[in-house]
Amino acid sequence: MPAKKMIFILLGVLCLYAILAGFRTGNSAPPTRAQLGEKLFFEPLLSKDLSISCASCHQPQHGFADTAAFSLGIHHTPTKRNTPGITNLSGRPSYFWDGRAPTLEAQALQPIINPDEMGLPIEEAVQRLNANDSYRHLFEQVFNGPATATNITQALAAYEKTLETANSPYDRYIAGDENALTVPAKRGRLLFIGKANCNNCHSGEDFTADRFKNIGLYNGTTLPDPGRYEATKDSTHKGFFKVPGLRNVAVTAPYMHNGMFKTLREVIIYYNNPNVIVPDGIGRDLSLNKPLNLSEQEIQDLEAFLVALTDDRFAQRP
Repeated sequence: MPAKKMIFILLGVLCLYAILAGFRTGNSAPPTRAQLGEKLFFEPLLSKDLSISCASCHQPQHGFADTAAFSLGIHHTPTKRNTPGITNLSGRPSYFWDGRAPTLEAQALQPIINPDEMGLPIEEAVQRLNANDSYRHLFEQVFNGPATATNITQALAAYEKTLETANSPYDRYIAGDENALTVPAKRGRLLFIGKANCNNCHSGEDFTADRFKNIGLYNGTTLPDPGRYEATKDSTHKGFFKVPGLRNVAVTAPYMHNGMFKTLREVIIYYNNPNVIVPDGIGRDLSLNKPLNLSEQEIQDLEAFLVALTDDRFAQRP
């Protein structure tokens, strides 16, 4: 084959490759805010010493909670409060145990800049991301500009808004599958909305009334965390904490703002008669002043119902 013809063939192949490559690039969907946020959520670049990410404490396999009473920040510094799960947070009116953040964006910022958590000033976070070729390109694609304090938290919040779950045995039961709940779980559901009075605070689609309650875990001494008071400075709010949603609660142990209860059974036993566990709680809600008088069987049934609120993606399998 003449050399000139070979050159034309090669040039044709190269042109075709370039056209196809350009076609693929031009038609590939740009990343979304949520996809960028997911990448940032698992990014240790957002911690001062590059040792942890948001996912270090909000572990996906545990309903985006932690298994420790207090998570460890940079330099192994323990956090002040237990790390809650962050599924089903879209549309909540406030965030954190004390409700100090009004939006998911405001919430997303706090762990990054908290010196005992990720410990990175937001200005430095912005500099790091803009100095990184990959992130600089991603922010250009998603926000048409460089990383800023605002769009970093917008991306993280967008990802957190995708962590909605509605595929638990309970959901299938409500949808009409009578066999989705076990017999004990069915009995537990009736206890939840009846004798145990759980539904008074844990109501709605995500099992939270989005209120703050004093359930008796503040006594000013051995239980010194004043909760909501730190955000409002209103003395009547001492001992008040945000009522968490109960979806996926079976995989988010330990429980309460201080992680003092290791199991769901311990939580139920506390509510059964709070005065036995914490006799000196200050300002405990009046609805908790009388024992529930749950039997052993009823305690087991109530736990079975709570376990049934766990989405299939987190369900424990052999």
